[in-house]
This record gives sequence, C-alpha cells and structure tokens, in this order.
Amino acid sequence: MGERTEKQEAVEPPEERDVVLDPRIQEAIGKSLKAHYDDLVKAPVPDRFLVLLAELEAKERKNGQ
Repeated sequence: MGERTEKQEAVEPPEERDVVLDPRIQEAIGKSLKAHYDDLVKAPVPDRFLVLLAELEAKERKNGQ
C-alpha cells in the first residue's frame, strides 16, 4: 500500500533542492524570455482591440453622466 507506481512518481514535482540548472542555461533562458517580451511590448495593438476599448470608454462615459 505504501509503494508508489512509476506513473505516480512521474507526475510528482521534484524536490526544489534536486533542481539544479547550469548558470549558462539560466542566462540563455533569461535572454530568450526578455527578447520575446520586448517583441510583445513593441507589437502594435490590433485594430479590433482598439475598437473594443473605444466602445468600452463610450459606455463608461454614458453610464457616468
């Protein structure tokens, strides 16, 4: 009853102390994440989103008066 199956062990997260990542790998992951984030921040806002925001603002103004 106290034994674990392979499937149970596979889904349980490893202990925090068992996870060791090479600093070079951490740096590469960090640089990659920052580059993706920078791309997202620089991307233009889709027109449909701007329309929805304008509609929301109009409704708020209407309800506020």
